[in-house]
Amino acid sequence: MRTTSNPAFRNLPTSGGGGNYAGFGQPYQAQQYPGYQGAPPATGERPITIDDVVTKTATTLGIALVTGFISAWLVLSGQVAPFALAIPGMLVGLVTALIVIFKRTPSAPLVLVYSAAEGVFLGAITGVFESVYSGIAWQAILGTFGVFGAMLVVYKTGAIRVTPRLTKWIIGATVGVVVLMLGNLIMSLFGVNMGLRDGGTLAIVFSLLVIGIAAFNFLLDFEAANEMIRGGLPAKYAWLAAFGLMTTLVWLYLEILRLLSYLQRD
Repeated sequence: MRTTSNPAFRNLPTSGGGGNYAGFGQPYQAQQYPGYQGAPPATGERPITIDDVVTKTATTLGIALVTGFISAWLVLSGQVAPFALAIPGMLVGLVTALIVIFKRTPSAPLVLVYSAAEGVFLGAITGVFESVYSGIAWQAILGTFGVFGAMLVVYKTGAIRVTPRLTKWIIGATVGVVVLMLGNLIMSLFGVNMGLRDGGTLAIVFSLLVIGIAAFNFLLDFEAANEMIRGGLPAKYAWLAAFGLMTTLVWLYLEILRLLSYLQRD
């Protein structure tokens, strides 16, 4: 279950109880994953189901939306400065995410705190963009859910199958764009413009590339959740699946927001 670029799934056990439950749609083939040892004896905990993943994901997403709307409203109304919300939200979200990633067992409270903090952060950023480009917030939200829904359909129908080769390609591409973004950030501190984030043609192309890679990361997230279900892991791991999906949604939303701002510039 470690064939994913999403760090949220780094501590997943190889398998769980001996469940055999309906997943996200693609047939389960344990032999595709090197090191798969089969299910150990059941631990007595209720195994995870697709309903658990959907419910927990909806809960985390709902919390992020609520805190995000409140944060954006506070910024747009001028009651709170954007950075007064964005910086604490970003720091709390980052620290909580690291704890969730390195913690050996899933924690619902931590995932919920992460969702709330990310909502505050994204809401503040969205408020700034919305004040400059009216209507961009709804466009970014609809675009994010549109991409998410499209990739879920792609996964369920098997139009694109998650093979070891595809997994390696997505992980490599993800690492590549992260290195480029970090490099661009570092160079910008020295006054060097690499053209990746200045709103020009190269920036638009790069943003489209990042959006595409983020979209393909959903396939790995769905596959990881599907493995949890097929492997019969305890139901509490649904929170980890929800956390993994949330991290990809946050990344995708920010990149779509950035791209829309490029396209709306004079």
